[in-house]
Amino acid sequence: MKQKSIGRVETQKFTIDGELKLSSGKTLSNVDIAYETYGELNAAKTNAILVCHALTGDAHAAGWHAGDVKPGWWEMVIGPGKALDTDKFFIICSNVLGGCKGSTGPSSINPETNKEYALDFPLITIQDMVHAQKKLIDHLGISNLLAVIGGSMGGMQALQWIVSYPKMVRKASIIATTGRSSPQQIAFNEVGRQSIITDINWQNGQYYDKEKSPDSGLAIARMIGHITYLSDDSMYMKFGRDLQDKDEISYDFTTDFQVESYLHHQGETFVKRFDANTYLYITKAVDYFDLSVGGSLAEGLKDVSCKVQVISVDSDWLYPADQSKDLLAALQSNDVDVIYNEVKSNYGHDAFLLENGQMNFLLSNFLRENVVDELMETDVPTISIDTEIKEAAAMMIHNEVTHLPVVDDDKVLLGIVTAWDLSKSIAEDKHELSDIMTKDVRYCKNGDSIEYIARQMKKFNISCLPVVDDDFKLEGTITTDEISHLISNL
Repeated sequence: MKQKSIGRVETQKFTIDGELKLSSGKTLSNVDIAYETYGELNAAKTNAILVCHALTGDAHAAGWHAGDVKPGWWEMVIGPGKALDTDKFFIICSNVLGGCKGSTGPSSINPETNKEYALDFPLITIQDMVHAQKKLIDHLGISNLLAVIGGSMGGMQALQWIVSYPKMVRKASIIATTGRSSPQQIAFNEVGRQSIITDINWQNGQYYDKEKSPDSGLAIARMIGHITYLSDDSMYMKFGRDLQDKDEISYDFTTDFQVESYLHHQGETFVKRFDANTYLYITKAVDYFDLSVGGSLAEGLKDVSCKVQVISVDSDWLYPADQSKDLLAALQSNDVDVIYNEVKSNYGHDAFLLENGQMNFLLSNFLRENVVDELMETDVPTISIDTEIKEAAAMMIHNEVTHLPVVDDDKVLLGIVTAWDLSKSIAEDKHELSDIMTKDVRYCKNGDSIEYIARQMKKFNISCLPVVDDDFKLEGTITTDEISHLISNL
């Protein structure tokens, strides 16, 4: 399908009813959440995907606002024919709590004072951001999300979602992020914050009604942050040691190199769209982020129940691949259905915003639905607990199967008999089915992913699994032969 833009979009606003309780124990009232949606929510409300933005992002993830010179920040993967196909999915993106692009944050009006909150705004966490997003999702009438997807700080939010609301998310794509901020990451954020706080125009955060804002400090914070988003290779490719508008070095402190000019430009444009106090609050929330329990990520992620995709970038030194692999190991130790992908790129941390082909490929493959329901055999022979062993053997031969589910009159699964069990009955001179059948049966549900089931079959050396519903009634079976056929045709 040809990829297209979703065209003109508008930002909407949702106001949370009542007070929003924060991790600190403090509360906020009259909280606004700015958000955008793309595509249509289906009648069953099962096609909703929440996209979480990074540190300086906003709700405008795709499409065009009136007067825009460029589209939303993740236009490359959101829209008809793209990985987040708006002809199939209902995409939601909200500006985080504490933000400055429509959601309540330090630059918003405090209803108690009718002035900007400034430093009266309470400290927030990634968990608070997700709590506010949950209120929005409830408001939209969505009880389950098909997926939560995010990169960098957005990846932290996606992780927090599957920890805080594990039964509400079917899939999560965690991109270029970590399960807990490292000392180095905290250090970079603190340098950025200090550049703002020490700006003479910051005035302890009370600059909103003043002629000057801490633009210099905020610009420097952006310059520092932007360096961490790039890689050494990408900077060499883009700038080398080329001079800026001159033929030779100046031997003074004016701008000599193109990379210097680029960073100045990044800082200057950033202050026009972002609030300095918001930068302080959001970077602090990132610093606080730590999903480990007792120092263990595995313990912190023990309740995760959805399918997870962990994506790293090989040239990312802000959130290096090793931190993604730590997440992978923690999830695997909890037997979570998880896959790992690594983007090959010279772009560094920003690759998830720039590598069009790789990101569309990885996300579209992850979102593709290959579940047990597509492959399971529903017309399967079954036997009762009273069936004679000889009769069970005859049924296997007649139906050319090696497994027979044992069910009661209501089709509730009681066990399973295999060809191996029948062979054992002869060797051990057993005559009752209950003496040879496997009672502690491994099983699956029709919504389980094929990838997960295949790994379970390999892990436990199983060639057939019964499929049961929530009442443990048999719905069918799935075999390794059926899975192999699917894989060979992908």
